[in-house]
This record gives sequence, structure tokens and C-alpha cells, in this order.
Amino acid sequence: MSCNPSFGGIGKGHLMREVDALDGLCSRICDQSGVHYKVLNRRKGPAVWGLRAQIDRKLYKQNMQKEILNTPLLAVQEGAVEDLILKEPEPEHTGKCRVSGVVLADGSTVHAESVVLTTGTFLRGVIVIGLETHPAGRLGDQPSIGLAQTLEKLGFVVGRLKTGTPPRIAKESVNFSILKKQTPDNPSIPFSFINETVWIKPEDQLPCYLTHTNPRVDEIVLENLHLNSHVKETTRGPRYCPSIESKVLRFPNRLHQVWLEPEGMDSDLIYPQGLSVTLPAELQEKMITCIKGLEKAKMIQPGYGVQYDYLDPRQITPSLETHLVQRLFFAGQINGTTGYEEAAAQGVIAGINASLRVKRKPPFVVSRTEGYIGVLIDDLTTLGTNEPYRMFTSRAEFRLSLRPDNADSRLTFRGYKEVGCVSQQRYERASWMKSSLEEGISVLKSIEFSSSKWKKLIPEASISIGKSLPLRALDVLKYEEVDMKLLAKAVPEPLKKYIKCRELAERLKIEATYESVLLHQQQEIKEVQQDEALQLPKDLDYLTLRDVSLSYEVREKLHFSRPETIGAASRIPGVTPAAIINLLRFVKTTQQRQMAMNELPKTDQSLCDTDRLEERQL
Repeated sequence: MSCNPSFGGIGKGHLMREVDALDGLCSRICDQSGVHYKVLNRRKGPAVWGLRAQIDRKLYKQNMQKEILNTPLLAVQEGAVEDLILKEPEPEHTGKCRVSGVVLADGSTVHAESVVLTTGTFLRGVIVIGLETHPAGRLGDQPSIGLAQTLEKLGFVVGRLKTGTPPRIAKESVNFSILKKQTPDNPSIPFSFINETVWIKPEDQLPCYLTHTNPRVDEIVLENLHLNSHVKETTRGPRYCPSIESKVLRFPNRLHQVWLEPEGMDSDLIYPQGLSVTLPAELQEKMITCIKGLEKAKMIQPGYGVQYDYLDPRQITPSLETHLVQRLFFAGQINGTTGYEEAAAQGVIAGINASLRVKRKPPFVVSRTEGYIGVLIDDLTTLGTNEPYRMFTSRAEFRLSLRPDNADSRLTFRGYKEVGCVSQQRYERASWMKSSLEEGISVLKSIEFSSSKWKKLIPEASISIGKSLPLRALDVLKYEEVDMKLLAKAVPEPLKKYIKCRELAERLKIEATYESVLLHQQQEIKEVQQDEALQLPKDLDYLTLRDVSLSYEVREKLHFSRPETIGAASRIPGVTPAAIINLLRFVKTTQQRQMAMNELPKTDQSLCDTDRLEERQL
């Protein structure tokens, strides 16, 4: 874990669940290595909940190495890749050549039928602290120069991105007593479908603490911009994980959250999430001690920025194989993404397809309708990106169907039957859950009582007794205050068996919640498809438009691209499906109002009113 000591989050937690559904490792290792587990976004619906965990770096590394080194038929060799071994292409496939291995820095070679490159921030990586720069992929590790040159010579379109990391602080020097404390969830929800719980009890987990920046922090940043080459660079950084310098410049006179996160059970280091900075080290120390709770903080390691090469992801197929070089696959930050979870999602797909390619089998592709992995890869391969791409729930058109709770039902069966990447244990678990859900929903639909009887059985529920039609148990489960435990208490037979498994009970509740909403979502999707050719007004000022809900990122992109139709707007990188739906409704409403105005009789008074309105607009 080269940067933050955490996995998951909103959107990212969905990817973790999907990686696990395909038997990827990181989710299981997180369940064995976390020190603080929490589900984010609980105030909203289950479709956008974000599973997240603080991870013990040392424990994660130990558990991951143990798993990898004990995997049958897997050989591990350590070395820096400097070049590719290439040969003549296969005539039946596109590509100028074919990869057949790699050359290491010591001159030795490793031959392979397919190669997956996951270069992270190491391609021509440069570390920046203040005005000082030196070649490195991360602090203490040399960059990959030769491989970057090889890829460029092969004709790949290369871009440049940047990221950063905050300073590390001595735990013993922080005054936690005056800060807001965040405790873990009880019970803790595991990332992996095959785990009932995590390795550590909630009461034994470590808390996180919240503090904020202040005007003095802003002053230090603004007074020393001339000492910060990383901020002055035109290279694009992560929009949704910006440095403190970027926050101060973009959002002046605001307080910014800083989460103080533990790096491990036995670690004396605190990771100040939200304080990524590239000022000179002495100014970083000065800035830190201005923050509440950190007045006496001791900085162990300064924050720094990293600039690195990435390759335009439109040069790869949905299987993550490159167009230019046969059997060469890319995954992670080399494709312009940011974050462990996005990298893991691509790594699983690239690994599966690298294996299938050798066996000359069809590629394994996840569509946008099947998973966030499909959304991620489709966005990258069709739209590309000019800034580090991060997954959000808003990027998925079908997010009510692509929930964290049902990733196994969407992907595990495909992984088992089509690829063979899923274990028998996982397949049997997913099969049991699928049949139990189907049976449970059928039973809930079959139980019907009058509203008055339901009210007597479950007085806690806000059921209106005026309803004449009988209510199904599935309908009662839709009430916010009703869960399967309450329902099974009211109707023990045949419902009590469905609460023995926590996950099954929760998923039945979620299925009931979204039963009717999914139909509404399908209608929204149909609207967008039908109205793709709808013309957008040429004079729309997206930056100041008030009657439509659009994020600032979307407004910027629409303002820059000036799309002519809804369809063209939908293909702009970063313009979300939700934004398209909102824009579509705005344009339709505006057109309807205009049509209504045009149909009004033009009396003398109305003509005068129209003239005055036009004069004001001019």
C-alpha cells in the first residue's frame, strides 16, 4: 500500500465487492487486516453505500504475501522491468507486433505468452517537494525510464498526470482529546462475500479523528506558492482528491476536513487524510502545527507530489489488451486511473484475459449493465481521460441494479462458468444465496394480510390502516422502520429461518426496497435513448445555469465542449448519466414552456409585455 492506509469508499467499495465476486484477493485480505471498518453514505439508499476500511499496512503486506506465496503454480520473481521482448504478430489479430516476455534491469529475461503491465506512478516518475525534484516512482524507489521509452517508441500516445501524498505524523504527538472521534461500525461489514465477519471485534478496532484547516493554513499556502513547483505545473492531478494547495486556491476562505487515520495496530504513524501537500518540508511542519489537535505534532515524513506517464486508455480493448501490441495488457494508473480499487478491478480483468488469450479463448468483458468494473473500463476505452479517473456511483447508469450487496449474483456465476477463476467454495456460497433470495422473495410475496392486521402485528410500522387491499409481507418490508427481524417476529412461520444469516436478511430488505424503483430507472434509461438526438440550445450558459442540477465538473466540461445534442453531451468524458437525465428534463421543460407561450393569444397587452421582456434581455 504505497499511499493511503485504506480501501473502499463510495463507488470504490462497489469495485471491491465486484473484485471479490470474481475471487480477487484484496477484499479478503482487507477482512484479515483492517483496524477500522465503516459503511459510508448510510443516510442514503443501499445502492450507494460505500464499504470502507482503515488497513494495517504491515498486516496487509504480511497477509497478501502469505496468500501469494502459497498459491499453487504461481512463481514470484522480483526485478525491475526495463524493456519488452517482441516478435512477429499473429496474422489473425490486429497489432504491429506481439509481446513474448520482458527484460529486467540486470539484463536477465523472463519469457511469457502474455504480459500485464501495472506500472503505477513509476513510468518516468518524478517526486516533487517544494522546488526540489528527483526521479522516483515513490519515495525511496527508482522510476521506470527504459520501459517508458520502449512504450513511446512503439507508438503509444503518452500523457502526463500527477498525484500526491500527505506528510506522516507521530501518533504520540497528537492531542486527540480535543478532536471529534469516529468509531467503527458494530457489527463490522466484511468486503468479501465468503466472510461472515472481519478478523477483529468492533471494540478492539482503532478510532479515527476529525480536525479542520483554518485561515492560518490558507495564509501559509498562499504566501508560499512561489516555492511550490508541483502546483504551478499544468499536469492534471486528481480532481476529487486534491492537494491542500489546490483546495485553498479553488475554495478560498473555507475550512477543509482532515481525517487523522491510524496506519496500523502497532504503528506510531498517523495519516492526515485531506492534507496532501508539496510545500518545502519546513513549511509543511509550520502548517501542520496550525491545525487543531496538531499544535505539538511531530512530522516523521514530509508530503510530496509525484508526476508520471500514463498511456491514453483508448489504445486498449475492453479486455485491456493493447491495440498496438498483441498479448500486452495494461491495468491501473498506466490507464489513467487513481486508487487501489480501480487498479484492482482492472488487474482482475487483465489477469483473466491474459490467461484466456494464451488459451485462445474469447475475452471476458463486463458490460456497463453488469458492474462498475464495466463502467470503469467502458469509460476508459471509449472516452479516455485527461485527469486521474476515480470511480463514483454517479458514473453508473444502472446503479440501482449494480449494488454492493448483489455483486456475487452479477459476476460470480460468469467467473465460475466462463473463466474458471472462481473457487468451488465461492460458487456454492453464491448459489445458496441466490436460491435463498428467490425463495425468500417468493414467500414474502405470498404472505398477505389487511393493513389493520399488519398494524397490530407490527405497531412500530407507519402503515395506513385505511387501505382496503391486502398488503404483502414484501410491501411491509419496504417501510423504513421494518426489517426482517421485525417481520419474522410478527410472522415467525415461515419467516424466522431467513434471519439466521445476517447478509440474507439484509439483502431481502434491499430487494424489497428497490422492487418498484427499478422500473422507474428503466424508464429514465429509455428516455435518454429515445431523446439522444434532442438539440441543446446553443446559447446555454452552463456555468451559471440555475434550473438544473449539475456538478461543477460537469458544467466545466459542457461549457468547454458545447455539445449540440443530448447524445453528444452523453459522450463527453466525465458527464455522468445523472447529469444527462437532469439536462434532458431541463431542455424538455424549457421547450414545453416555450410551446405554451407560443400558443397564448397575442393580445395588445401581451405583445407589450413580450416587447418589454425582450428589451430587458437585450
